[in-house]
Amino acid sequence: MRVVAAAALAGRAASAAFGQDAIEAFYRGRTVTITVGSAVGGGYDTYARLVARHLGRHIPGNPQVIVQNMAGAGSNKAVSYVALQAPRDGSAIGAGQAGAILAPLLFEQALPHDPAKLVMLGSANASVYFCVVRADAPVKSFAQAFAQEVIIGTSGEGASLRDFPIVLVNVLGVKLRLIGGYAGSREVVLAMDRNEVQGMCGMDWSSMWTQQRNWIESGFVRLLAQEDLHGHPYMNRIGVPLTISFAKTDEQRQVLEMIYSQNLFGRPYFLPPGVPAERVAALRRALAEALADSALLADAQMSGLDIGPMGGEELQALVARLYASPRGIIERAKEALIYKSPAK
Repeated sequence: MRVVAAAALAGRAASAAFGQDAIEAFYRGRTVTITVGSAVGGGYDTYARLVARHLGRHIPGNPQVIVQNMAGAGSNKAVSYVALQAPRDGSAIGAGQAGAILAPLLFEQALPHDPAKLVMLGSANASVYFCVVRADAPVKSFAQAFAQEVIIGTSGEGASLRDFPIVLVNVLGVKLRLIGGYAGSREVVLAMDRNEVQGMCGMDWSSMWTQQRNWIESGFVRLLAQEDLHGHPYMNRIGVPLTISFAKTDEQRQVLEMIYSQNLFGRPYFLPPGVPAERVAALRRALAEALADSALLADAQMSGLDIGPMGGEELQALVARLYASPRGIIERAKEALIYKSPAK
């Protein structure tokens, strides 16, 4: 019996070693591409390039890791490419906005791909979105925005910079006038600097802290409210309110909870369906190790980036749980994302 058990253990060890050797052989000398669903210079791009600088050391075979940008449709262009056209061999990784992963739950438009079938690798951090205005804007608090109009810069449909302010208009009745046509957060920041718009909602805290920390520290901007379930420690400490605290009914709260749940995995990384299971496992492990690597953490600290990883299996389970949400709440969340001008 002991001989049989020992042989079985040896067999499993040999099989694992063979599997590891096969993965290493596949990746050695290969290039892994991270396709980012946003423009160069924005928060998602910054995080993807941080991950790319360190990920290859943790993948067996140490492949080169590069980043390509494919902005458009709130990251749906990039997600569709990864889901339908990218190689399914573990050499193509997607990095998109969380809203693109939940698109069928939030929007009516048909997609050529099914985000629910993507294979989640993990997330670099949770996102906390918020509304911010120039300090010289007439609105000095979020409560005032229910009576005084605020001019907000927005980007494309499906992006948090457009969808989150629309939710505030439709669900809570906040008076936001949306000015569209901006490619991303960097362009809206420039518009605020030029006083073309007074502010923006759906801005990610880590992106703002990275791009315009001086605005916050100098008082050039005013932080109005957090579009999140729990808030960021910094903003909680200085008393920036949660928009969900302004909900007047259970339905309003449930809709906001459904939409803000995507913040829990703010910067997800994923593979197309069909990647061999052993490579999925290797890449999940590599991403987790990279996000805990002291070199990456030091790099992130120098850039002012928050790191708060979620593992691939945990993220996969969360996505599945959100797709199993009650149909009534899903439908109300979809309605909340259809833009309607605030009442005059």
